[in-house]
Amino acid sequence: MSAPDLDELYQSIILDHYRRPRNFRALPEATGEAAGRNPLCGDELTVWVKVDGDTIDEVTFQGSGCAISRASASLMTAAVKGKTRAEADALFTQVHAMVTGGADAPAPESLGSVRALAGVGRFPMRVKCASLAWHALKAALERPAGAVSTE
Repeated sequence: MSAPDLDELYQSIILDHYRRPRNFRALPEATGEAAGRNPLCGDELTVWVKVDGDTIDEVTFQGSGCAISRASASLMTAAVKGKTRAEADALFTQVHAMVTGGADAPAPESLGSVRALAGVGRFPMRVKCASLAWHALKAALERPAGAVSTE
């Protein structure tokens, strides 16, 4: 696919996850929870995880925010379900490198549907929108309850 075709595909994936977010609900039986807030954009969300042993059995989110924030959270929940904590942490590192445009950014193909966020790095003001849910997930996995902010 050419670059314009990929950009169009990625935009359609982001819009689909924004309009019909996956795993958009509270998770009463969660083993971890974290709230996230991006005061610059107004994004606010809560991420819940249910971990069994070392495996993420379930991950959900609720909140409000821009299309990038909501789509990123939706893509994240689909990507980490069934993964171990270590796999989720590695995915966090890859996604963070990708959206911040770091030199060590992974080949987008290695990230599956999450690669739709690859273009965010071209818009520095949107990086915090794309990474908010990922930081909340990391916090939810590290401690039973917490909060993160992009400030």
